[in-house]
Amino acid sequence: MERIRKKHPLAIRWFHWVNFPVLAVMIWSGLQIYWANDVYKIQIAGKDLIHFFPDSFYDALNLPYHLSEGMAWHFVFMWFFFVNGFLYVVYTVFSGEWRFLTPNKNSLKEAWQVVLHDLHLRKTIPPQDKYNSAQKIAYTAIVMMGLGSLLTGLAIYKPIQFSWLCTVFGGYETCRIIHFILMIGYCIFFLIHVLQVIFAGWQNFSSMVTGFEVLKNKKK
Repeated sequence: MERIRKKHPLAIRWFHWVNFPVLAVMIWSGLQIYWANDVYKIQIAGKDLIHFFPDSFYDALNLPYHLSEGMAWHFVFMWFFFVNGFLYVVYTVFSGEWRFLTPNKNSLKEAWQVVLHDLHLRKTIPPQDKYNSAQKIAYTAIVMMGLGSLLTGLAIYKPIQFSWLCTVFGGYETCRIIHFILMIGYCIFFLIHVLQVIFAGWQNFSSMVTGFEVLKNKKK
């Protein structure tokens, strides 16, 4: 016997699906801006370990420099990014959804157990509500990352008008570094999130579209 249970409210689904293309455009346009001055790299003992991005990368993909185009897309879509994120936070607060998303004192331990389970190194998964502890930490982190991107982005965009923001984050260059690191964080989140959806199966994906999930009653 199967039964249908409501899982994701309409508002959460809208925020989720709006944020996906908006964030994708923000990352792409942000990279177009960065490619005009790609100064960041990781060095060990004076040798480049990772360079974001090497000349071979541009040559292989035949990437042109479109600084003005990247800035135009970035500064338009940042408003969609801000409004969608702001409304999401407001909704979760007033609807009570934050109770399902906020980590607790046991979340770190349980999140590690979830990771071990996903890697097939642990047979059982910790008890969970609507979201497991790993999801709670990830979804809370992405909200904090969004706030960080907004504040550092404003500091980079208007360093004179928002000079106090530059000061808070340690200066213009530090703001730009933090902004870039957060972009890498979004890319990693995207990758892990998509992989988890694939491993979780079709029903996990469809529930974010329809808002419902199908449960199978255990046989007695």
